[in-house]
Amino acid sequence: MEVITTEDKSWQERLNTLLERIRQIPQEVDETVREIIQAVKDQGDAALFSYTKRFDGFDPAVKGISVNREDMAEALSRVDDDITKALRQAAERIEKFHLHQKEDSWITADENGVILGQKVTPIDRVGIYIPGGKNAFPSTVLMNVIPAKIAGVSEITVVSPSPAGEINDTLLAAAYIAGVERIFRVGGAQAIAALAYGTQSIPRVDKVVGPGNIYVAHAKRVLMGTIGIDSFAGPSEILVIADENADAHMVASDLLSQAEHDPMASSMLVTPCGPLAKAVVELLGIEKERLPRKDVVTESLRNHGACIITRDLDEAFMVANCVAPEHLELMVQDAYEYLGKVRNAGAIFLGYYSPEAMGDYIAGPNHTLPTGSTSRFSSPLGVYDFVKRSSLIGFSRDAAKTIGPLAAKIARAENLEAHARSVETRIK
Repeated sequence: MEVITTEDKSWQERLNTLLERIRQIPQEVDETVREIIQAVKDQGDAALFSYTKRFDGFDPAVKGISVNREDMAEALSRVDDDITKALRQAAERIEKFHLHQKEDSWITADENGVILGQKVTPIDRVGIYIPGGKNAFPSTVLMNVIPAKIAGVSEITVVSPSPAGEINDTLLAAAYIAGVERIFRVGGAQAIAALAYGTQSIPRVDKVVGPGNIYVAHAKRVLMGTIGIDSFAGPSEILVIADENADAHMVASDLLSQAEHDPMASSMLVTPCGPLAKAVVELLGIEKERLPRKDVVTESLRNHGACIITRDLDEAFMVANCVAPEHLELMVQDAYEYLGKVRNAGAIFLGYYSPEAMGDYIAGPNHTLPTGSTSRFSSPLGVYDFVKRSSLIGFSRDAAKTIGPLAAKIARAENLEAHARSVETRIK
């Protein structure tokens, strides 16, 4: 893990270089994604099935492209009762939290009798991408499907890659609990393209949400505008701000929890406490050797990890706001008092006993979060991502006569005479 001190004049340059490595899209990824998108757009199922055979090792035309609700129920029966209980409790907590995000339409009248308001309408068709394979994420099913259901989305299409045509039983169990009707066994950029344009097997959707690898994330970015997307979801990130009272083992374990996600995942410690920084770096070297995914962890820490030693806690928060991390842990005394210093973060974990992993599974708030410093302008996935808002405007004859001349004046100031006359036909 790279160690940076803010007393070093080049520290900001070193940090920016580290962040750029996280955000970059290799040219070969861009070229591959665009080729796949064009093929699926032009050829539909033929291209989709061909890529599925190539990347996932099975032919959907032979084995079937989808899993239905009865198959999910069977999978649920095979899953350990303790896991099922945990998934159901997680679903309840996620639903309870997201119910607070529901928006209502509203309407009002101003002093001139003009009717104004906002109509909130669920998006008609939403596609949800769920990572699959060896590292299936049943929690992601719950986090993405439940808010869409609360919003009132009428058609939810779930896709998930399935190597050799198999989908993890726990993922299927979570889908059953969340109320999913059908899962299409396709993944990668080809699945995003199929959702964007529709194929003979997969219906076209209006918006796609859900995390995936770099090919999936870039496909969403390329297709943004053809479809709506939640955000550009890059590799997972954590930044821990820790004071001298933080436990080095807790800090190290939280950094490792993100590093094991992906070789491109980013784990950062920012602290004014030199002895803590030294202890954490030493523990990372020891503890990573005991993990099943130690090779992934090692690559992640070496290429995308950092320990930044600051002059004080105020500077630590300045660094954190510059990074704008997906997950921000405040492992400091009286953490709630520091909330006002946080400007940019996807999710904020308060205090020594609030590990990011709790947010991944059971806390309730969504774990689909903005990455790559996009928390500067983006928010976690929520019910609001599955609705759209329409403005309501209604003028009576008298209201048009009162306010219309003002609109006509502004129209003529913009040299748009037809606009002005459109208003004046109501006045006259």
